[in-house]
Amino acid sequence: MTFQSTDFELKSAQELLSWSFERFGPDVGLASSFGMEDMVLIDMIAKLDNRIKIFTLDTGRLHEETYEVMERVRSRYGLEIKTYFPDQDAVEQLVRNKGFFSFRESVENRKECCAIRKVEPLNRALGELKAWVTGMRRDQGVTRTDIAKVVEDLDHPPLIKINPLADWSQEQIESYIETNKVPVNALHKKNYPSIGCAACTRAVEPGEDIRAGRWWWENPEHKECGLHR
Repeated sequence: MTFQSTDFELKSAQELLSWSFERFGPDVGLASSFGMEDMVLIDMIAKLDNRIKIFTLDTGRLHEETYEVMERVRSRYGLEIKTYFPDQDAVEQLVRNKGFFSFRESVENRKECCAIRKVEPLNRALGELKAWVTGMRRDQGVTRTDIAKVVEDLDHPPLIKINPLADWSQEQIESYIETNKVPVNALHKKNYPSIGCAACTRAVEPGEDIRAGRWWWENPEHKECGLHR
């Protein structure tokens, strides 16, 4: 089946979430790292009659604050969160051969770490689905300016990738969170607009791109972990 992204461009985030469940039923899931965008989507999902399943990737190197907001989601919304972990043998071999911080030595090493800790677990998660929802937005950085709201996922065929917040601004995200009293990661108040693994995320300085704190030692065009292209 072919999906034309222009057919969905005028739909609201809530309309896209409703459509995704109507179209894919239990075979659609939200990939969440519990950042601001994901929390907006979780709040929207909790208000739907038919709830989209939620899954997350635990790399083994997350901030404590990320686990805390994950537990707040469970207690507030009563939603089940399925967690996928990296292959233990692969992690042990990586650390044994290259140490704990090989990802800072080169882009290739960093992508290797991401592949083990993120991409492989994601592939397992997506293997159980026909479509997945993300919190990606066009103004999150140079690698995301052209994302569509609904697109055939060429990296994971034949899956469909749904980005309900693609056209939202940071101001819209913050307004929704404030209006709906949505819980957020405590790191956001410490100038962490984008949060990944603890060792690969820093606070951003005034005027910096919102993803400048991710893999800050690399050039902007390299700043994707392999989950999104």
